[in-house]
Amino acid sequence: MNVRRRLISGTASVATAALALGALSACSSSSAATDNANGTDTFDVVASFYPMAFLAERIGGSHVHVTSLTSPGQEPHDLEISARQTASIEESDAVLYLKNLQPSVDSVVAQSGVRTKIDAASLTTLEKHGTEVGGHAAAHDSQQSAEDAGLDPHIWLDPVRYAQVARGVGKAFEKADPDHAAAYRKNTATLVGQLDDLNTRYQNGLRSTKTKVFITTHAAFGYLAERYGLTEEAVNGLDPESEPSVKRVRELEKLAKADGVSTVFYETLVSDKTAKTVAQDADLRTDVLDPIEGITAKSRGDDYFSVMDANLTALRKALGAS
Repeated sequence: MNVRRRLISGTASVATAALALGALSACSSSSAATDNANGTDTFDVVASFYPMAFLAERIGGSHVHVTSLTSPGQEPHDLEISARQTASIEESDAVLYLKNLQPSVDSVVAQSGVRTKIDAASLTTLEKHGTEVGGHAAAHDSQQSAEDAGLDPHIWLDPVRYAQVARGVGKAFEKADPDHAAAYRKNTATLVGQLDDLNTRYQNGLRSTKTKVFITTHAAFGYLAERYGLTEEAVNGLDPESEPSVKRVRELEKLAKADGVSTVFYETLVSDKTAKTVAQDADLRTDVLDPIEGITAKSRGDDYFSVMDANLTALRKALGAS
C-alpha cells in the first residue's frame, strides 16, 4: 500500500468516525477521571500505538488505564479509526499520539472534545530524513529526492528524544490529574533514568566498529544513526511498504562493497522479501532491526527496553563492533 492510498482510506475512515463523534458528543460530556469510559477512578488514556502506550503505562503506573488504538502486529501507518475507537477517545481523560504518523488519528483527535490532548511530536524536535541519514551521508554522491524527504516520526528510537517526550508526558499527566502528580513525577524520573542508561549502553556499544554504515529496508533509524555517529542507508524511504527502484538497489550494492556492509536489516511487521532480494544480489546476510512499532510473538523481547537491547546486539554484530 502506498502513502497516497493510505491517506485516501484514512480519510474515508475519519468521515465515518466523525459521524460517530458527533452523535457521541451529544450524549456524553464528562471526561473526569472519576467518571470515565472504564467506569473506574483511574485516569483513562487512549494511546495511538505501542511507543505511546508504553510511555503512558510506565509514567501512569497503577493510576492510569491505557488503551492502544493499534493492535499488536498491526502496521500503525495503516490504522483506520473505527466508530468504537472514536467513542473511546471522546470518553477518555487524555489521548497520547504522535502527529503526522497516523492521519486518521490526527483527524479524529482534532475533532474530539477530549480534555487533554498530548502530541508527542510537540515535546521534542523532528527532522527531515530520506533514504540516507547520519554521519557521512553528505559525503555520498546520491541526493535525496523531494518525495523521499519528509519529517521523520520515529523519535522513540533515539533514547534521548524519547526521554524528552517522557518528561513532557509526565508534566501533562500531572496537570490533568493533579491528585496523583507526585506518583507521575516519580515514575517519569525512573523512566528517564532507564532511558539515560540505555543511551549509555548504545554509546559504549557502538563507539568502536569496523564500519559506521548499515542498510535497512525502511528508513526508521535516522535519529538513532545521528545520535551514535552512524549512517543509515534505506532501501525505501519513510514508507515501509513502498517499492524500491532498480537504481536504488544498484546504489546499495556498490555502497555495501565500498563501506564494508555485511547485513541488510528488515523489520518484524513488514515482509522480508525486499531485504532478501537486496542481500542476495549483493551477497549479504539479513537480520532483524526492529522499529518497535508494536510488540508481537516475533519481537526479540517483550517491551521497549528489551527490544532496543536486541537491536543494539544486532547492530554491533553487523557493524563489527569490538
